[in-house]
Amino acid sequence: MKTFYITFGVLAFACLGFAQGGAPAAAPATDGRVSNSHIHLFTKDPEVQKHFWVDVMGATAAKMGPDRDGYTLPKVLIIVDKGNPTAGTEGSIVNHVGFRVRDMKDILDKVAAQHFTIQVVNPNKDNPTQAFFLGPDDIRIELLAGPNLTTISENHQVHFFSPDIDAMQKWYVANFGAAPQSFGKVKMANLPGVTLIFSPVDTPVTGTKGRALDHIGFEVKDLEAFSKTLEASGVKLDTPYRKIPQMGFAVTFLTDPWGTRIELTERSSPSPSAQGQKPAQQ
Repeated sequence: MKTFYITFGVLAFACLGFAQGGAPAAAPATDGRVSNSHIHLFTKDPEVQKHFWVDVMGATAAKMGPDRDGYTLPKVLIIVDKGNPTAGTEGSIVNHVGFRVRDMKDILDKVAAQHFTIQVVNPNKDNPTQAFFLGPDDIRIELLAGPNLTTISENHQVHFFSPDIDAMQKWYVANFGAAPQSFGKVKMANLPGVTLIFSPVDTPVTGTKGRALDHIGFEVKDLEAFSKTLEASGVKLDTPYRKIPQMGFAVTFLTDPWGTRIELTERSSPSPSAQGQKPAQQ
């Protein structure tokens, strides 16, 4: 079994806030121009991913292409492509992603039944309010108790392990209009649909491209103008802004200064992440 090392900042954050089923007081809302959209995964075994997202997390499945599947949860779309990822999330700038779940014990039982490695359960197995485990393709996932949810699960966070959390927070605030927040040694940047969390780490981290979690995605209002603003601010786009009429959206890619690959989209119709999810069983 792999050993999970959790930094003091993350542990303090969990124990003082989320591990008790609550959270720090919310920061002021952003103007909503940038909101959460998706995470994009690569997998060697699409069936394992399907069983995890549908049977464990309660997502709604949809086929998006010959080798592309989509799984919808409240506030996020998980896109899965068949491929050969170079590694999981451990050692990446994006260390894990997090979800609130209605029934922690039920989810953890299903995780164990699918033979995924459960790394940490807080405070204990009989009263779990927080857990970490390695999901398909060694994607690290955090679960947080959300007993008042009406769905099985919902998106909560993208958690970065960074050598410079102050600079990362400032970058997402300045460029994406996120609302800044601090909690002990942890920094945060809030956007509609997701909390970006930045925890300090002393060990080297690498970029996300080519890993099981290849990139994260945001939906942007007036993406063309937004892209021009980014470039005027010195942000280099990996691909130029372009419209894809047959797909009904516009898109561009960039990489943040720490190696997080980011996709920005603007859809002519609501993002799949805004759709509903099958309700939890009563």
